[in-house]
Amino acid sequence: MPKLTKIYTKKGDDGTTSLGSRQRVPKDALRVRAYGTVDELNSTIGVAIASGLCDQLMGILPVIQNELFNLGSDLSFYADDKAKWGIASMEERQVAQLEAWIDEMTAVLSPLRNFILPGGSMGAAHLHVARTVCRRAEREAITLSREEPGEVNPFVIKYLNRLSDALFVMARLENHEKGVAEPLWKA
Repeated sequence: MPKLTKIYTKKGDDGTTSLGSRQRVPKDALRVRAYGTVDELNSTIGVAIASGLCDQLMGILPVIQNELFNLGSDLSFYADDKAKWGIASMEERQVAQLEAWIDEMTAVLSPLRNFILPGGSMGAAHLHVARTVCRRAEREAITLSREEPGEVNPFVIKYLNRLSDALFVMARLENHEKGVAEPLWKA
């Protein structure tokens, strides 16, 4: 566990930041944008939690927040440095856990018969925002994987893809549990 004794270092004043393995890169580098968006996603989930969600989601989302911290760490290291630094990587088991949660939550929801607009209860609205941030994180990880072949763990992209689906189902579950009708798209 890192010990943070000082929050500001002034090293980033030149527009650079350190990756996990201490290489300096521009703050707007693809890699930094990818893990920065994962951090934004984690914060957005924190807002959803703070809004007061149903018990089931309050049990799941902190687990996801911890996994997103690991996913961000996975992205902040080059592939060769992960083993050297002992960095845990995303694995199939985390993707499978998301799929199990999606199936469990979907089982209590009515089938989709129309497109749903983001909204409903406050918690569901926050989860929809988190879903859209997750999709952006996924797009940025895909761009990074194309620009730096072999440098992005494929389970990072799979996890983000599944998580955006999970957040959609969580928003539906939150509305269901709060007794709030889902806002429907009217074509």
